[in-house]
Amino acid sequence: MAQLGARMWVVPGGRVPFDGTGPEPEYTSFDQLCVLNTGDAEADLRLDFYYEDTEPVGPYRLVVGARRIRHVRVNDLIDPEAVRLDRPYGCVLRSPVPVVVQFLRQDTRLPGAVALATTMAHPVD
Repeated sequence: MAQLGARMWVVPGGRVPFDGTGPEPEYTSFDQLCVLNTGDAEADLRLDFYYEDTEPVGPYRLVVGARRIRHVRVNDLIDPEAVRLDRPYGCVLRSPVPVVVQFLRQDTRLPGAVALATTMAHPVD
């Protein structure tokens, strides 16, 4: 199978909802990046986060094995610093090999309701 995807992806409209209702972890609000690597080499990802009122933060480093998928909750990214909750952000993901990236959000701020939204990230190359 041919390697699919791009080496750079952009998610311009992130915002991890802070509030949630219901028991954790299933009712925790989150943003998530889903990364598919169809190639024969692992993908050493670098992520940089951009905010409205401060300098970008990063790189956050993640590895996706060859011919593997990895789902990463943005809420769980803490190195070099925790991603800021309930603040708009944009994210740029760079990879040395082509990957496919999907963005997903679970919003549980309304009592008894779970809103799930997903979209493809924007490939740059």
